[in-house]
Parts: sequence; structure tokens; C-alpha cells
Amino acid sequence: MDKLKEKFRTSFFIVNKLYLVLIFIVLAVENLTLGFYYFLISIFIYTWKILNSRIPINVSKKLEPKTFIYKKTKNKDLKLDIWLPSKNKTTTPLVFFCHGGGWISGSRNQPNNVSWCKYLAAKGFAVASIDYRYGYRNTMDDILLDYRDALNYVIKNSKRLSVNKDNIVLMGLSAGGHLSLLYSTYHTYNKNKESMSGIKGVVAYYAPSDINDIFVSENKSIFARFATSQTLKGIAAPKEEIFNYYSPITWISENMIPCLIVHGKLDTTVPFKSSVKFVSKLKEYNIKHTFMVHKKGGHSFDTKLKDMTTVNILEKTARFIRKVM
Repeated sequence: MDKLKEKFRTSFFIVNKLYLVLIFIVLAVENLTLGFYYFLISIFIYTWKILNSRIPINVSKKLEPKTFIYKKTKNKDLKLDIWLPSKNKTTTPLVFFCHGGGWISGSRNQPNNVSWCKYLAAKGFAVASIDYRYGYRNTMDDILLDYRDALNYVIKNSKRLSVNKDNIVLMGLSAGGHLSLLYSTYHTYNKNKESMSGIKGVVAYYAPSDINDIFVSENKSIFARFATSQTLKGIAAPKEEIFNYYSPITWISENMIPCLIVHGKLDTTVPFKSSVKFVSKLKEYNIKHTFMVHKKGGHSFDTKLKDMTTVNILEKTARFIRKVM
């Protein structure tokens, strides 16, 4: 029975919430007005969930970020927020934080990302939380360029921003975790010392470390497949070659910095095995790392669950960052 339940939970029908579409169609056929109200209520519930998505640790201190434009592009100005601890010093270590959203959505201003920044600042870290261009109109290379430019902006202006450029940990959620891992694995593999100057470690939550895993048959998420395909569009090379090139796992070497990898075992958007494979390769190269697994956690479990396991993982994340700095 448990296996049957597990199979149903990870089915294409459930993972992609097709049951909601089915209910809408049935209601709309029965009564168009009823279908319309169901649609509005669904939008309201979806928006409410996003606005109330936060990590399960409240920060009582009043902390407000300062916003800076780190880059001007043709269509928009790209911004980042700097969060500082209440007792800030110019030597405050920095967490360079990158949001998720499948490279095609998300924002540094989303409540889940803001709650992470407040939590880290309350732990005594400075935090730079960035936005980047989306994969709808741009490519993965554009996004990686934004990531690099934001990091360079913070380093170049470290004194003005009151952050320590010699004590940095890269951190990201989902797609943001992928960008953080890819940046650190690629530049350590190629021994780009200048690009890795001051970076002491990397934290990745439920990140696709191998792009190929998004397209395996057991991964049923339409969103993950669409978002990845959209962001990697227009590159003239065989798919496997493209997927491997943009996969952090491809670039792991003996030069890699310490890693904290976090993943929910029940993730139906980014397969859990992506992190298992990444950690296995870290072991192969004898890289210092910590692997934390939430056995009942799905994608974005850190801002959806409020159980003790999630709280412990958050506390251990802060301890890992402090330890490597």
C-alpha cells in the first residue's frame, strides 16, 4: 500500500497539479460562472501561499536592506539588496545569496528569500541578495554573466557596502543553488584564482547539479522541464553536450571549495538523486562537504515545512557558513 501511495504522489497527474485543471474544466462545463469563481479562488490561494512562504524561524530584530543597481541592461536595471547585521563591522563575512525559480521566475523580494536574508543577518552575516535576468528572453550565459557581475560589484564596492570581500560564502536555492555551484565548480576546475578570491564555501539547497536529471523519465515536473529547456534554448550543440556543460557536477575537481548540499528526499521538481550524485563525486575528490537530507521534504521544504527537522537544518546551515569563514 505504501508503494502505491508513493507512486500516486509522484505521478504526472499529482506532480503537475492536473487534478486542479480537471476540477476547473468540470465546474466550467457545469456552470461557467462557477468555473470562473473557482479560477479566482485558485489564484488567490496560490498568491497567498507565495506571500506567506517563509522559513520557520522568526527574526525579531528590525532589519532593512539597502538596494543598489549593480548593472544596467537594455530592458531593465538589475538590483541587489545588502542586508547587514545590527552590529555591523567592515569585517562582517558575506553570504552571496541567489534566489530560485527555475531561472525563469522568482525575485529577491519574495517573502521566502527575504526571510532567509533576515535570518542570516540576525546570525551576524552580511547578505547580498541578487536579481538576475530570466530565461524567457535571455540565455543561461546571460544569467551566469549577471551572477558574475553582481558578485564583482559587491567585491569592488565592499568598503562602501561594509562587507568583507575576503570572507564570502555563495548560497542559492534551487536554480540559485545551481548558479552558485556552477560558478564555484567551473572556476575552481579552471583554476581561476581571481574569480574565486575570497570565496570560502558554497551552500546549495535542492539544486539541479546535473541538468540531465531534469529530463529523466521518473522526473514528472512539466515546470522543471519547460524552465530548463527555455533557458538553454538556441545553443547550437547536441543536447547531452549542452546539459553536461551547464551541469556543476561536470566541473568538480580536487580544487573545489567546501560544500553544504541540502535536499528533500521527496522532491518532485529537482530529483533527489541529483544531489546524491554530486555528493558522491565530492567524496571521490575528497572535498570537504556536508550533506543534509530532509526525509519528508519536497522542493522548497525550507519555506513550506515548520517541523523540527527543518529548523535543525537551518541552524546547521548557519553553523556551516560560520565554520568555513
